[in-house]
Amino acid sequence: MTTTPSITPPTTETVQLAPSYRIPLGLVAIALPLILVQPWVSGAIALFGVFLMVQAATLRLHFTPTDLDIYRGESLLRRFPYQEWQHWEIFWSSVPILFYFKEVKSIHFLPILFDPTLLKTCLEQRCPTSR
Repeated sequence: MTTTPSITPPTTETVQLAPSYRIPLGLVAIALPLILVQPWVSGAIALFGVFLMVQAATLRLHFTPTDLDIYRGESLLRRFPYQEWQHWEIFWSSVPILFYFKEVKSIHFLPILFDPTLLKTCLEQRCPTSR
């Protein structure tokens, strides 16, 4: 008796990821007690946290049927076609902080400023890791 593997139909809808402020707020929280010990280091960490907070508030990832699109407001900043992806990975799955993907010609690292659960679901549906 042979079984046919189940094939998941391609996803045809576009999914926009909601922002996540965990990393920016975590950095600001780490910076607060450091101000008593290392004010310059604390200031740098807090400034980076605020920068990431602004990025989380303004950038949006859209998973389309064929591409990962990055928007700022209504403006498309960059398009990454899935057909050019070779590998992706989310680092530290228990506390996801970094998203990595490799295209044919380049690699990309993005802090996880979006809903990490939905990010992983969309990646598994649209761009399986084994290629």
